[in-house]
Parts: sequence; structure tokens; C-alpha cells
Amino acid sequence: MTATATVVAPEPATGAGRVSVARCYRFELVKLVSQWRIRLLVLACWIAPGLFVAGVSQQSTLPADTLFGRWMLATGWAGPLVILGFSGTWALPLLTSVVAGDVFASEDRLGTWRHLLVAVRSPRRIFAAKALASLTVILLLVAGLAASSTVGGLAAVGNHPLVGLDGHLLAPGDAAGQVLLAWACVLAPTLALVGIGLLGSVVLGRSPMGLLLPAVVALAMQLAQMLPLPVAVRLALPSWAFISWNGLFTSPAQLGPLVIGIVVSLVWAVTATALACLLFLRRDFTNLTDVGSARRAVAVGLLPLVGLAGVTVAVVASATGTTGSGISQDKVQRSLATEFAHLYRMQTRQLNRPAVTEAQLKAAATCNKGSVRVAAEGPGNDWRCVVSWHLPDVEATGTAIYQLDVTSDGRFVADGDGPKEVNGYFLVRTPTGDAPNPLWQFDGNVVLLSTSKG
Repeated sequence: MTATATVVAPEPATGAGRVSVARCYRFELVKLVSQWRIRLLVLACWIAPGLFVAGVSQQSTLPADTLFGRWMLATGWAGPLVILGFSGTWALPLLTSVVAGDVFASEDRLGTWRHLLVAVRSPRRIFAAKALASLTVILLLVAGLAASSTVGGLAAVGNHPLVGLDGHLLAPGDAAGQVLLAWACVLAPTLALVGIGLLGSVVLGRSPMGLLLPAVVALAMQLAQMLPLPVAVRLALPSWAFISWNGLFTSPAQLGPLVIGIVVSLVWAVTATALACLLFLRRDFTNLTDVGSARRAVAVGLLPLVGLAGVTVAVVASATGTTGSGISQDKVQRSLATEFAHLYRMQTRQLNRPAVTEAQLKAAATCNKGSVRVAAEGPGNDWRCVVSWHLPDVEATGTAIYQLDVTSDGRFVADGDGPKEVNGYFLVRTPTGDAPNPLWQFDGNVVLLSTSKG
């Protein structure tokens, strides 16, 4: 009679065999930074912006069509704002695509999911580690863009005051704080793109569309911002926070649209990341070719984001009570008159004329769009304005003509059209030589939301 012995393998103690999130995070971070394209991106973000800002600041031709571009010869704080405008449109969407849009798809291409699951034994820990590693790299890239452009601008031009979007002068210390805050504010829409990138990487797997999804979504939102859409739709898109930071450079700061943009972006970031995690946890990893059904991707990935967009539009519309484009005749006139008064004082100091205050000037603007028969509202390059002001002890009223190009996001470019002594020429003759005329051409900002002042 033969006895058969049955050997039962002992079960691991509770928690044994599972790698901690911190250890898995370090592993995923090392995997990311070991890729040559990630290293090149980090190097480029920490070097290229500074070289660009320093190079452009030494040229006679400036990117005047870019916000704060016309002030790059006057102060080093204009450079990081020029880079910020470019980053929100192009750089940050592409960076999030390369990093977050590929963090899960790379495992599909290499076929390494089984090895990773055996080592970590927790899909939730894997998702958390990959998401945190992606976020760390993206924050490093954003920090490089901000630091490099700031150092380049200050080294090439110097620590001088910055002219705000309403013409008031920001001291170097105030300019530094506002520039830092503006870069911090764009982290919110960047997080929204990170969440979309994670979702695309999980849903689309090996497909290259997963890698391109954040850039494609960002481009679609930028195009939507260029269209004559109602202001509630604009504010309800995460891309609005890439634009509304310019409200920090007015006095008082236009914080309402900025806060709305940040909150909307964070809601999108949390929702997209949660959907990506849900789809990842439901995936069948025993089948290497299965990345989830198309029906599930649409039902869990796409439709909730479409529904979120509808909800945010409804909430923003009801909370702000603003309809239409948000650009009205009264707002344009008030913004132009305020900025003209500030810049007139700057020109007065350049010419060594007697000092005058905004209250003494009593600047006012009268604007129409195209003709008096057309309603003066909405964006367009056919705004024509006449600014009037008074000087102490002078009976005659001064007038100046401006052609305005107002974009759908509220930014405008005022182009002086005479008289020559005020705004008809791009240089003014000062006791120390010719200097740029602050009244010749300048950027401004119309707040799209209604205020208690009208």
C-alpha cells in the first residue's frame, strides 16, 4: 500500500508580494526618464526657451502679434509671458501627448503587461504609479519652460517694470509674482490634458491616436475659442485657462474668468483620470490582444466627457448670467479709455511734460463697429474708436483715433491713426533720443463677464 503525499503551497501573508505605490512609482519614473525622447524634451524645455527669449530680445523686429511681445525690448518679464502664450497653444498639448499619451500604450506595444502584473500584483497600484510618474515628468517640463524663459529674459534685457494689459506699470517685484502665478495657473488645463492623455493611452492601446489625443483635443478647443461662440461655452472649456491668465495683468485683476477656467480644468482632469482608471481596471489582461471593446470605450470614455461639457456649459451660463459674446460697446470703450489714460501718463514722462493724473485727464472713448448702422458688439477688426481727454489749464479737448481688432477671447490690438504727435508714429523724440511710442500700438483686454461697475 502506497501513501500519496499532497503538498500544498503556503499562501503568502496579507500584503506579501505586492509592491508599494512609492516603489512602483520610482520604477515607472526611471522607465520614463530613461527614454531618449523624454531626455531630449527635458533638455529642450530647460534650454531652448531661454535661448529664444534672449535672441529675440536682441532683435529690432519683435513678435508684436503675440501678447506682451512688443515689450520684450523693455523688460525681461515679457519673455516668459510670450513663451507662456506659445506653450498653452502648442508646447504643453504636445508634451502631454508624448508623455501621458504613451505611458500605457508602450506596455501594449512591448507586450510587458503580464510581467508587470506578476511583479506588482495590483492594477490599481500600476495605474497610480504610471499616472504619478507622467505627472512628475510633465511638471518638470513646465518648470523648465518657465525657468529658462525667465532667466533668458532677465539676462538679456534686465529686471525692469512691465506694462500691464490696461496700461498700468507693474514694478519688477509685482511683475515677478504675476508671471509666476500665471505659469502656476496653466497647470490646471495641463492636468486636464494629462487626464485626457491617460484616457487615450488606456482606451486606444497600440493605436497612434492615443498618443495624439491630447494634442487633437487641445487643437479642437483652440479652434472653438476662435469661433464666435457664446461666452459661457468658452469659459466651460478647459482651454480657457490657457487664455484667461492675462486677466492677472490688469488692475484690478480680472479673476472671475480665471477662477472659472481653473475649476473647469480641474473637473475635467479628475473626470478623465477617473474614467481612465475605471477602464484600466476592467481590462482583461489574460488576453494580450484585448484592449477593451469599442462600445465600452465610447460608453465609458467618450460619452461622459461629452456630458461633462454640456453640464459645465449649463452651470457656467447660469452662474455668470452672461449671454452672447460678452464683448459690448460699453466694455470696449471703458477698457480703451482706461488703458489710454495710463499710457498717456507714460508718454508724458518720456517727454518730460508736467505730470498729470488719470482723474485729471478724464479720458473717454466713443467706439462703433463698421458703421453706426451696425450693432457695436462682438469680435472683429472693424472697431473704430475716438479717445478724448482734457489737460489741466487747457480748454481744448484732445482727441486720438484708433482702429481696434478685437478677438473673440476679449483681447484687442489698438492701432493709432493720428494725430501724429500723439499716436500716429511709432517713435517719440525724447531728451535722450528716440524711444518707442506707447500710444502708437498696444494690446488690451476686455473682460467678458459682466461686473458690478457695468
